[in-house]
Amino acid sequence: MTMDSRILATIRKIPRGKVSTYGAIARAAGYPGVARQVVAVLRRSFDVPWQRILGAGGEIKLRGDSALEQRLRLESEGVTFRGRRVDMKRHEFNFVGSKRKAKQDQKRTTRPPASKRRTANG
Repeated sequence: MTMDSRILATIRKIPRGKVSTYGAIARAAGYPGVARQVVAVLRRSFDVPWQRILGAGGEIKLRGDSALEQRLRLESEGVTFRGRRVDMKRHEFNFVGSKRKAKQDQKRTTRPPASKRRTANG
């Protein structure tokens, strides 16, 4: 899998109403420190939720009409702002937490092995 395809796959994991930063995308894709590469991939790509990617601290880094479009798209998804920045405490997508939560959900739905099950006698 190429760097570009891993970055795009990571971006596509962000659900509606959540956001992430360029740097967090790079780290989650396995390439820490290449936030600018995330920008380059977004510029070359189509059919990705580009509006969900922000600068550090939740700041919209685009300028002019593009910045206004990004804000309007995010607001239409239910994302709230604190001044000019997205409320990251409320809307930031946690890639690590999503994997951990999926594992916890899986553990709840699977039956423990016979050696760990409680019996009526013991």
